[in-house]
Amino acid sequence: MTERTPLRSDAVLERLTGLHPKLIDLSLGRTEDILARLGDPQNRLPPVIHVAGTNGKGSTVAFMRAIAEAAGLRVHAYTSPHLVRFHERIVLNGVPVAEDALLALLEECEAANAGRPITFFEITTAAAFLAFSRVPADLVLLETGLGGRFDSTNVLARPAATAITPVSMDHMQFLGDTIGEIAFEKAGILKPGVPCVVGPQAAEALEVIRRRADEIGAPLKLHGVDWEMRRSPEGAVYSDGAGETPLPLPALPGAHQLVNAGTAVAALRAWRPSGFDTRALAAGLREVRWPGRLQRLATGPLAGSLPDGWELWLDGGHNPGAGAVLADVVRDWRATGAVALVCAMQENKDIDGFLAPFAGLVDGLVAIDLPGQTTGHPADAIAAAGRRVGLAVETAGSVEAAVAAAVRGAGGRVLICGSLYLAGDVLAGNG
Repeated sequence: MTERTPLRSDAVLERLTGLHPKLIDLSLGRTEDILARLGDPQNRLPPVIHVAGTNGKGSTVAFMRAIAEAAGLRVHAYTSPHLVRFHERIVLNGVPVAEDALLALLEECEAANAGRPITFFEITTAAAFLAFSRVPADLVLLETGLGGRFDSTNVLARPAATAITPVSMDHMQFLGDTIGEIAFEKAGILKPGVPCVVGPQAAEALEVIRRRADEIGAPLKLHGVDWEMRRSPEGAVYSDGAGETPLPLPALPGAHQLVNAGTAVAALRAWRPSGFDTRALAAGLREVRWPGRLQRLATGPLAGSLPDGWELWLDGGHNPGAGAVLADVVRDWRATGAVALVCAMQENKDIDGFLAPFAGLVDGLVAIDLPGQTTGHPADAIAAAGRRVGLAVETAGSVEAAVAAAVRGAGGRVLICGSLYLAGDVLAGNG
């Protein structure tokens, strides 16, 4: 794939990576320390909606941003990881942070930290807070990086609202080995008196979230109880205590994105109950963009290499929950042609759990090494996992070779999946 042109900020980011502690201990101490050295910018932010969860966090933020901007609001957003450039993580009034501004922010944070051990995410989160405190806006959308309770973003005493998207198994080495343990970490973003919108959850996760909310006095707005987004013959309908609102289907495809859109609407209304009219909601759902999440690649050299009758799709999903929602999409695709997967994954991800939902649904899996990464599962290991769950598998030496190998028959779709890092590499190389 195409190499990315180095920027001056890349050198600073590389230096910051070198400050990483020898042992990752999830805590807020290092974040609070550097923020104090920077004058506590997290205390001078516009209203914040804080989002945790395993799957759908970024999409929910994207929907909220699109709706709020359609309503005429100035919106900052912090998401991770990035796909092509780090600048994507820090959005100021709807625009990724400019190179010169990012460079100055990183150097200021680097100087304040003065060589102390700190994780990459901790110090770059501090840079985001610094940027958000200096540029006026109406709303900040803040996505957790890992967990919630000890996530670097969790330093706000009172956000305007919080949201927890579906919880599933991921990052078990840090968050716990059960859904309940992981949900406890995600529920760490709950704050007394601050409304929290809760997406659909496994019973074990919901029980944990409800218990924590009761302990601290955080009002919950539960999917299926207080709000819902469902398909209708004309598109979609959002319903809550205020009644039903007819809306178009979201621009992001998949039934899971309907839920994410509903979570976004509920969270915005938790902040401003009457602040978003039907026009803004509909415009946001139609105009939302979130690359690398069930995205069709219709142009570029990789897409152009496919024969007529074939489509190329890309999704960064990488855990069992993501595999399940992607399999639901593939099930619908099967009615109109063949479906093949191209997959690479980080070594700390559950390959079997991700691939198992595709059993009996795809015509084949082509496994590859994670491009440019030393921490990926070898292609042979992914292929072995595919065989264990009953898939027809082969391996290839590159994304391009894998896409070519995946094409069998007269027409269908190739879905590249398994890693946001793979998605970023594909987007960079495909233009």
